[in-house]
Amino acid sequence: MTDALKRLSEEGVAIWLDDLSRKRITSGNLAELIDQSHVVGVTTNPTIFQKAISSGDGYEQQLEDLAARKVTVDEAVRMITTADVRDAADILRPVFDATGGQDGRVSIEVDPRLAHDTKATIAEARQLAWLVDRPNTLIKIPATRAGLPAITEVIGSGISVNVTLIFSLERYRAVMDAYLAGLEKAKAKGLDLSLIHSVASFFVSRVDTEIDKRLVALGTDEAKALRGKAAVANARLAYQAYEEVFGTDRWAALEQAGANKQRPLWASTGVKDPAYKDTLYVDDLVAPNTVNTMPEATLEATADHGQITGNTIAGTYEQARAELDAVEKLGIAYDDVVQVLEDEGVDKFEASWNELLASTEAVLKRLAPSEG
Repeated sequence: MTDALKRLSEEGVAIWLDDLSRKRITSGNLAELIDQSHVVGVTTNPTIFQKAISSGDGYEQQLEDLAARKVTVDEAVRMITTADVRDAADILRPVFDATGGQDGRVSIEVDPRLAHDTKATIAEARQLAWLVDRPNTLIKIPATRAGLPAITEVIGSGISVNVTLIFSLERYRAVMDAYLAGLEKAKAKGLDLSLIHSVASFFVSRVDTEIDKRLVALGTDEAKALRGKAAVANARLAYQAYEEVFGTDRWAALEQAGANKQRPLWASTGVKDPAYKDTLYVDDLVAPNTVNTMPEATLEATADHGQITGNTIAGTYEQARAELDAVEKLGIAYDDVVQVLEDEGVDKFEASWNELLASTEAVLKRLAPSEG
């Protein structure tokens, strides 16, 4: 069953699971995926936590204790989510040790309501790192304009970061620049650069969803022929940018001081359009030193019928550029698409977080001890 996943790992792609719940931890399912499906990391986001906690599975006792202590709903949610991340980090610790800290990582996101507040994002990142208190945690910071200086500051203080919600090539270059600037700060402080890790989560499927919608609206044969091409093209050009930035003298100086490359992470790799093969964003984005974080359905599909045929990014840059240019020539503005996607991404995570707060608050009220 897992031959394709094994081949994917051998090509230098780290397989991470884009999901976490207490049931997955306590049932032994996460340990099983690590053992049998080559999973070497876990990513979470506000939507994942909202689904997990709203299901109620395994959270009853903790919620009862939190209600008895009369904690605020914000504190309750942080206690619950950090507990899950801490436990998952402990399960992944052997992978972390075996890979010298590169994998065996669990990501937890700063409060999405802070996405446009640099100072609050920095404070929240430090708080989360302290609260989880595991060396194999990655703090997720969104790649908004306000997020960029936060990335530099947090990396500069020695905290490992997963930069999330990257859609545009220009913003991705700014993210890599923020990472290098952070490493330079850390180096100036005398911190051990070898202990600082980072991934840059470049979102894939949502690009096709937005661009395909616009292509369908145009309705021409030329437009229809470009459906399902933009997301892979965009990600492949992101890998080209990664190769360029981590081939500079600026990077070489940091690498000499012990720094780790910031790996591109393919996020949002579950295929949304049933017309496309369900392993599209895995099979077509194979390259060394990348991460692919998959929902369980995509992981299972890849294990079952993924077509891993070696590096599928090398030699594609010219074609990828031509495909994005062809979309642009039809009047679909790339800059508008990626801005819409970033705004939507932040809004979706904020909505999930608010939903999580509301449902948790309702449970806390129901469980609150009666006065007297």
